[in-house]
Amino acid sequence: MTPLKRQLLLITVIAAAIMELIDTSIVNVALNYMSGNLGATLEDTSWVITSYAIANVIIIPMTSFLANNLGRRNYYIGSIILFTVCSFMCGNATNIWELVGFRFLQGLGGGALLSVSATVVYELFPKEKQNVASALFGIGIFIGPTIGPTLGGYITENYSWPWIFYINVPIGIAAAVSCMFFLYEPIKQAVRKIDWLGIMLLIVGIGSLQVVLERGQTDDWFSAGYITFLTVVAIMALTAFVIWELNIENPVVNLHILRFRSLSIAAVLTFITGMGMYTSIYLTPVVAQRILGFTPTQSGLLLLPGSIVAVIALIVTGKLLQKGVSPALIVLFGFLCFIYFNWSMSRINLETPAFDITLNLIFRAIGMALLTVPLGTLAVSSLEAKDMPQGTALNNMMRQLGGSFGISIINTYVARRIASHRMDLITHITNDNPISIARVSAYTHLFQQKGFGLLDAKQKAMQLIELVVVKQSSFSSYLDGYFLIGFFFAIVLPLLLFVAKRDKTRAVVVPSSDH
Repeated sequence: MTPLKRQLLLITVIAAAIMELIDTSIVNVALNYMSGNLGATLEDTSWVITSYAIANVIIIPMTSFLANNLGRRNYYIGSIILFTVCSFMCGNATNIWELVGFRFLQGLGGGALLSVSATVVYELFPKEKQNVASALFGIGIFIGPTIGPTLGGYITENYSWPWIFYINVPIGIAAAVSCMFFLYEPIKQAVRKIDWLGIMLLIVGIGSLQVVLERGQTDDWFSAGYITFLTVVAIMALTAFVIWELNIENPVVNLHILRFRSLSIAAVLTFITGMGMYTSIYLTPVVAQRILGFTPTQSGLLLLPGSIVAVIALIVTGKLLQKGVSPALIVLFGFLCFIYFNWSMSRINLETPAFDITLNLIFRAIGMALLTVPLGTLAVSSLEAKDMPQGTALNNMMRQLGGSFGISIINTYVARRIASHRMDLITHITNDNPISIARVSAYTHLFQQKGFGLLDAKQKAMQLIELVVVKQSSFSSYLDGYFLIGFFFAIVLPLLLFVAKRDKTRAVVVPSSDH
């Protein structure tokens, strides 16, 4: 390829990957607008997020299989077209379930825009410049989910929610046309017999599990019949999937490669990383908007400095890997940064300035930059070349599952902690507590000055006290959520000891399809 064609293809595939990643979080701040416009409850509208996540997790482990059997070029261009068409249809949806259906199809198209894009990026650079490829793609992986809420907030505040989908259309058309001219077909392996049963078990198992995780807290877990039913279905389907895939000749997901210690340990660490990445993006805007009173745009701006620092950190990380620095050592520092970020966020208060929160988020950004590429490198360090695409697909699926598990755990934990903190607070609102008496008296006097009678003023004062209790108990619960995620990061650190020594004896391998 000529240098110009190479650069155009590079821009195309990175833009496609960023577009897909932005869509994982861009709708989060628009749910209220969608709910009102489509006449649906907020609970039903949240399926817009759930359906996309389910489709993504189902398709990611199958991308290597599909690209080989359908042809990488055909599969990638077809996925871009599917993603683009469904983006347009999402914007045109006339009811909530039509929108949910097209979001699911959009998620299926988005799966290839990650793994295949990463493969192409790494192939466009010679081995001596793989650090540049790692940094470039890592920037997209980090920035995509980070700017999603900011972009979604700006669009919904200034335009209307369908435009969060319509903006994908021109990018998707340009990417598809560009790939038709520039994307090449690699040497194709022999087409294998299609593992239809494995595909069905994967879809049913992962799909059921994702619904349970995404909807469990909203519908009070096993008090809802369908949650209990889908939990049983998920356990049975995934158990059958593992047994089936381990005993057939051409599995859709080659689980045998999990016998490699580096991959299995990296998968656990990637799972925890996914928890940290997605829960921090979920918790921080919630705290900033609901508790601290920031607008969606202001909340997004808190993340901007960290994104800039992450670009530099990603470049440094790639160079360290190429110089032979152990991926396990870089991962260790990444985990420590994330632990510090969560610990710091668990100690903020209602008076904490935006600058301090931004500084904490910079540590999060550095942590993510130190984890994005090295974990992928660690995952494939023991694999043969033919197993790398499958290994990275499994590793990437663990990141997505980690995010789903993390948000589900945080939602449940925060809900439980709100009740606990509320009880702690209201026990101090008594007639023999001078601070409580003074506060109620001050609020009562305030409402009397506004023209209310004594009884009405006292009632208004107690209502205001209740709002303060709700706000403070919610805030304290969110801070507990940060601490819990930091705890998860801390307890898996010893796993690095099992790969650190053997890691030093192996040459660094930069994965060709990691994201």
